[in-house]
Amino acid sequence: MKPKLVIGNKNYSSWSLRAWLMLAESDIDFEEHRICLDTPEFAAQITAFSAAAKVPVLMLDEQPVWDTLAIGETLAERWPDTLLWPEDSVARAHARSISAEMHAGFFALRDAMPMNCRAMGRKVTLADDVVADIDRVFAIWSDCRRRYGDEGDWLFGRFCIADAMFAPVVLRFRTYGINLPASATAYPARLLESPALQNWLAAAESEIEVVDQDEAGQ
Repeated sequence: MKPKLVIGNKNYSSWSLRAWLMLAESDIDFEEHRICLDTPEFAAQITAFSAAAKVPVLMLDEQPVWDTLAIGETLAERWPDTLLWPEDSVARAHARSISAEMHAGFFALRDAMPMNCRAMGRKVTLADDVVADIDRVFAIWSDCRRRYGDEGDWLFGRFCIADAMFAPVVLRFRTYGINLPASATAYPARLLESPALQNWLAAAESEIEVVDQDEAGQ
């Protein structure tokens, strides 16, 4: 049975993008089911798939897998030929570490700059804790490119789960016009060249729903 991925609005749902990109970049054939966020019907619609009541949810053989990192681990296990984690054990441990760091942190950045693909040119106030998060992202990207850049243009040479985890940050920086240091420009450019990501952005642009809490900046 074809896997089904339950997602939220493409304009706003950063966690949905992460899981969706893992599938799309890996050429895994899947069905997409979108549920609009911030509506009276959302709770009933999402709990039909998962009691956790959050997107994304991956349905595999009628069984739900929720939480984006759990989805990534499941995809890597079910489709090992996709190499969603690096083959080298040292690189794999590194990729897991930065993926978990993104999964569990960067709250100041997320709060100040919600993902909003349609809001190009918005400006937000960058408090010290937001700047610290941004600088940490730059350091992660620069370190990965220094260590693995000879193997390809993604963080670890070829696309892996870590790239999906950082994709919404690239879009946040794009939306709010964050200046990138020279050491951290090549990676966002590579990600934005992805046909899969361009398809996501085109779909986000065509959405008409507005989630007020994610409309930050001026």
